[in-house]
Amino acid sequence: MPRYAFLVEYDGGPFCGWQRQADGQVSVQGLLEAALARLDPALPVVAAAGRTDAGVHATGQVAHADLSRDWDPFRLQGALNHHLRPAPVAVLAVALVDAEFHARFSALERRYRFRLLCRRAPATHDRGRVWQVSHPLNAGAMRAGAAHLIGLHDFTTFRAAMCQAKSPVKSLDEIRITEVAVPMGTELRIDLRARSFLHNQVRSIVGTLERVGAGAWAPDDVGRALQARDRAACGPVCPPQGLYLTGVRYPQEPFPAAPAP
Repeated sequence: MPRYAFLVEYDGGPFCGWQRQADGQVSVQGLLEAALARLDPALPVVAAAGRTDAGVHATGQVAHADLSRDWDPFRLQGALNHHLRPAPVAVLAVALVDAEFHARFSALERRYRFRLLCRRAPATHDRGRVWQVSHPLNAGAMRAGAAHLIGLHDFTTFRAAMCQAKSPVKSLDEIRITEVAVPMGTELRIDLRARSFLHNQVRSIVGTLERVGAGAWAPDDVGRALQARDRAACGPVCPPQGLYLTGVRYPQEPFPAAPAP
């Protein structure tokens, strides 16, 4: 059976998350499998690089499925997007891949972006797509706090209590914080890069860094929280709507490289 990889974009707002649910809640995986079922009687099962939570978006999710017959990737992309309408899910590209390719287990790196809007006036066009705070944030202090998290650490403090990962030890390769001017405010774009992440790790980190930017925490408090290896030492977990899975890297890339955002 030929295996196809899919580059997928979605607005996570209407969904219970990526993963199909037994109780019938609407998920991105469920919609994509339903679209494939319209094209393939074998009812293909889809696996993804990251099982994003409810409300989390994606601009670079990667998934794969085995189909019962050969498809031209361009035609398969068009057919899937036809059956996905009007849901806010789009297949950006399709590629025929080797049978050994696995969207989750072959991944070398995952990239996330968190968008944090600082301004008093409510978000309009980006409502549901950013986390908004009404106070200014000190990006320099946030960068100093984030520096404590780079490298190989026990991230027990920054993972959800229900996280199913076998180990809390992860290597965080980069946290980059960029300030972007927006009308009457500033958007902070927090980009994180690692081979894999723990459940709620990104949202826990961003919520903690927001406290640093607001002046409630000192940058060194982030290092002390990390060393505590205690969930109670974490700052607040920020809401999901500002979080995006922006890309996944593989030993052999199935899709052409996109311009950096």
